[in-house]
Amino acid sequence: MKKTLHGLLTLFMVLVVQLVFAQEKTVTGTVVDEEGLPLPGVNVIQKGSNNGVQTNFDGEYSINVPSGSILVFSYVGFAPQERSIGSSDTINVTLAVDAAALDEVVVMGYVAKRREDMTGSTVQIDSDQINQIPQATVDQALQGRVAGLQISSSSGTPGSTQDIRIRGISSLTAGNEPLYVIDGVPVINSNVGGNSSSSSLSALASLSNNDIESISVLKDASATAVYGARGANGVIVITTKSGKAGKTRISLNSYYGFSNNAIDGPQPLSGAQREMLLYESVLNTYGENYNLSTPEEAADFYFDQLGDGYGYQDWIDAGRPEANWGELVTNDDAPIQEHVVSATGGTDDYNFYTSFGYFEQEATVIGSTFDRVSGSLNFSKDLSESLEFSTSNTASHTFQDGILEGSAYFSSPHSAKYFTPPLNQPYNDDGTFNLGTALPNPLYISENDIDESKFTRILSNNSLTWHTPIQNLSLKSRASIDYQVYDYKRYRNRVTGDGSSTDGYGERTSRKTATYVFQNSLNYFNAFGNHNVDITVLQEYQEYRNNYLFAAGDSFVTDGLTNLASSGNPTSASASFSDWYIASYLATGSYNFDSKYVLNATYRREGNSRFSDDNRWGNFWAFGAAWNLHRESFLSDSEFVNNLKIRGSYGKTGNANIGINNYQVLFNYNADYAGTGASYPAGYGNPDLTWETSYTLDVGLDFGLLQNRLTGTLGYYDRRSEDLLFDVPLSFTTGFSSQYRNVGSMKNTGFEAELNIDAVRSNDFNFSFGGNVATVDNEVLEVAQDANGVDIPVTNNVAAGQRSTTGTMAYEWFMPTWAGVDPETGVDTYYTDETRSETTTDFGQADRVFQGASALPTLTAGVNIHVDFKGFFLDAQGYYAGGHKIYEAWHRYLNQPNLYVTGVYNGYTSLLDRWQQPGDQTRVARAVYGGQPWTYNSKFLFDGDYFRLRNVTFGYDLEPEILENIGMSGARIFLRGTNLYTWVKDDNLVYDPEVDASGMTSIVTPPVQSFILGVNLNF
Repeated sequence: MKKTLHGLLTLFMVLVVQLVFAQEKTVTGTVVDEEGLPLPGVNVIQKGSNNGVQTNFDGEYSINVPSGSILVFSYVGFAPQERSIGSSDTINVTLAVDAAALDEVVVMGYVAKRREDMTGSTVQIDSDQINQIPQATVDQALQGRVAGLQISSSSGTPGSTQDIRIRGISSLTAGNEPLYVIDGVPVINSNVGGNSSSSSLSALASLSNNDIESISVLKDASATAVYGARGANGVIVITTKSGKAGKTRISLNSYYGFSNNAIDGPQPLSGAQREMLLYESVLNTYGENYNLSTPEEAADFYFDQLGDGYGYQDWIDAGRPEANWGELVTNDDAPIQEHVVSATGGTDDYNFYTSFGYFEQEATVIGSTFDRVSGSLNFSKDLSESLEFSTSNTASHTFQDGILEGSAYFSSPHSAKYFTPPLNQPYNDDGTFNLGTALPNPLYISENDIDESKFTRILSNNSLTWHTPIQNLSLKSRASIDYQVYDYKRYRNRVTGDGSSTDGYGERTSRKTATYVFQNSLNYFNAFGNHNVDITVLQEYQEYRNNYLFAAGDSFVTDGLTNLASSGNPTSASASFSDWYIASYLATGSYNFDSKYVLNATYRREGNSRFSDDNRWGNFWAFGAAWNLHRESFLSDSEFVNNLKIRGSYGKTGNANIGINNYQVLFNYNADYAGTGASYPAGYGNPDLTWETSYTLDVGLDFGLLQNRLTGTLGYYDRRSEDLLFDVPLSFTTGFSSQYRNVGSMKNTGFEAELNIDAVRSNDFNFSFGGNVATVDNEVLEVAQDANGVDIPVTNNVAAGQRSTTGTMAYEWFMPTWAGVDPETGVDTYYTDETRSETTTDFGQADRVFQGASALPTLTAGVNIHVDFKGFFLDAQGYYAGGHKIYEAWHRYLNQPNLYVTGVYNGYTSLLDRWQQPGDQTRVARAVYGGQPWTYNSKFLFDGDYFRLRNVTFGYDLEPEILENIGMSGARIFLRGTNLYTWVKDDNLVYDPEVDASGMTSIVTPPVQSFILGVNLNF
């Protein structure tokens, strides 16, 4: 009986399978646009299932589906189509451009809008421009791609922070960094590094470029007002990838390459050159008084009368060996690699995206590396017809082996190139490290000192959406956490360097931060004939908590034991907790009539714990309007004009990026009074303190002509910042020197333009090019005044000479003006007044004046080119910044012909072009045997204009016919070069021109030039 039943069941199953296969068929076809051009990458999905494929490079597809089913054809920018499966085995489809889809959806954090419905200035960068940029932080992909966005590298060390400014600066003393929003949630993305003298570490280094779907840069008030007191500096919205319905698709993205410094920088003197300058300096200084007339006589005088305190005789006796410290500390062809595997898929009621990646990069200097392990899991599921759950989760662990940089730290490998005399040899005769060098031997330091940062970050964003019984009304609740764990370890060895005087030194920093965000929003959209409305009401609460622990000690008894447990003398220990809170209520809505006339409005009421109860809550708002002229009857049938929009907006935003307790009278409790704990006043406080406010006007014109072959935008903005925070001096009778107050104002105005041209469009060959340009005109309108009504300038770098006062640019350079080297005497001269009518050789008599420029670029631009032919493609992109000036920070020790160069440290080969005899016309004064004080002046202030070829990519997309035979849907191989060429306007600026917002050159890792070979495989 069991055998009979088993046989019947087997026959039944075979019959069912035969019936199923009898009903299933293979459908093929081609998908093209309205011009007949094939559309690659179109999703072809069996409706109600996860059975789906994508069209190949020629727009062709093949799919097995049951008869009677429905195929859905969808592609970004085109209206979707559905086709029923009948008797035909071939279904060709022509997708029409969807007016709504053509106006791409721009993600703005809390909301997303069709570009056609936007009234402000926003730029969105898609994943194909972000993925596989060979850099550790995703923000570096923005340089040159967004008009009005200025980005510069604080260091080329992997994982370091970047300086980003959107349309200049809005504040003189509060923060100027934009707000970052990831998947709709505001997050903290500042420098998480443990020590200001070591390499910085960007929190954005925790994100993998391959997990990013898009980055939107919000610039005007209509876009940023939704973020209230944090929107004045612009907003950068990062959207991670989400799942796509259809057959599960697996992608492997991988590249490997190498990096070197993008610019050589100043070339140091050799030992022989240094010796020559030494004898010349002795001749110039003592020749007249001691009847010295030749370098040989000066050399004898140096050894006999001045004493050889700088080691020249030993060097001469050894045969004048030359140590090239620049080559010794350089890590040539530093490897860089990244490997990411991801998968996406789903059906019409759920989808998922998951990835796992590894990134590793060595610095171009010895002793520094960076690596990251990251993973993500994003999932969305329709729990019912009206309830939808979504979650996005990213976790990463980064490790940075940093170095000392950013100043003249003598244990830094960068410093060795310029500060360690070439007379000092790196190794002894027996091959051991030479520990008798004038400055610590960086080769020994790199192997025995420690600067390690470990950073773990978990981002989890979860939402539940209820589509209420009221049509088009939905309610969403969101809960998010950004959890960061940071551990920093520093150790200075006991043999040589910074720790030798204390038998070693160590410190440990541990920081745990958690940012919680809770949102509840109500969204309603509907169409009433020609009237379309979209309204969102949102409540948000954000909480930040920080736990900090620090300990330090010295007196390590032996080498190799570097943890604080081996410290014989604990020197410091501290722990602290800090927190802040933000609560807000938001209403934002848009209305359009027949997609022709658009109105947007936003209102946000926000409370911030940084301010007192009386000033805790503020109101922020914006409104905007746009007119889509191309939808008017007189243009709707135009073959020339495809898109033409006039837009404008005005609104109020804020800047609350200040300390968390500045409004309070503060006391410190860390004093010791006769063995008893004690407290003392630490801050005067100001209960009237509140956020800075910015009022922004933005007007623009967006256009698309000739079948959108010519597209672009033109815009103008005017941003007025008020209630600026200044540290105003107080009478010392108060017991304090100053108090923070809201007293200043400033404005930024400028023009922006973007243009892209599709010069050639065809099946086999395409060529396009374009770019963007932006200006910033900055002026300080008001600063604090003293009791006599005289302006109190705001200084950024007192010694170097950067100050802001009424009528100047922010942090304009303020210093004596150099008048050149006197051709008769070889001495530097300076102008005595602003009229430049008289000069002096006495630096103390020189008049300090404004130099007409600041460290902030007034003109930025980006260019891009794309070419493809029969699967081959070439992309190139560059960036320009100009109109600003850069100051050489260490000229006293390295770029003036004095005893610092010839005796103590080293200098640049540019010093060889010095004054030697009457009549010489040079920039370099005569060499002198002696030290010189700091003389900050315009001689070392250079034009900062530069252009950098940021990226060039050449690649090939394999033929679809080849891939289909091996089960692949796409494959690409490419070669990419980064920072291939740098042009600098001022020949005297020998350092890398891409400096941070301070405008000062520094001895850090310059931006790197990388070459990578990569592949993208899709299954």
